[in-house]
Amino acid sequence: MCEAEGLKAVQTYIASGNVVFSSERSEAQIKAALEKRLRAYTGKTVSVFVRTAREMAEVLAANPFPEARPNRTYAIFLDGPPPGDTLEKIRHRKDEEVRLGRREIFVHYGEGMGQSKLRIPAGESGTARNFNTIAKLVEIAASK
Repeated sequence: MCEAEGLKAVQTYIASGNVVFSSERSEAQIKAALEKRLRAYTGKTVSVFVRTAREMAEVLAANPFPEARPNRTYAIFLDGPPPGDTLEKIRHRKDEEVRLGRREIFVHYGEGMGQSKLRIPAGESGTARNFNTIAKLVEIAASK
């Protein structure tokens, strides 16, 4: 799909929708084109989140939980800034820590995501990646 849209140097990473590529097109153009293709393929709406290599490196560097295990620390990628009331609307928090980023919500799941009942309404329209994955995507992007 990415190559059919004219994206270059396409490389996927693990089977969870991570794609690194190069393009001269805008974020909005890439997002719209891929969402259209995914809708035609799946028959339903599938959201796409686009970040530049620099933005991904900034997310990696902005990790507010650098001492925490990277497989228990996530960035939830959003289309825009998290709403101002994001932290107030969180429900079922146990030992999780949450911080807001520029277009991300950072979460450290103390006991692990699988054990958590945490609900972040503002993050429901986003997609989450742990910091192991983010680091690998930054590495792949830097090698292109």
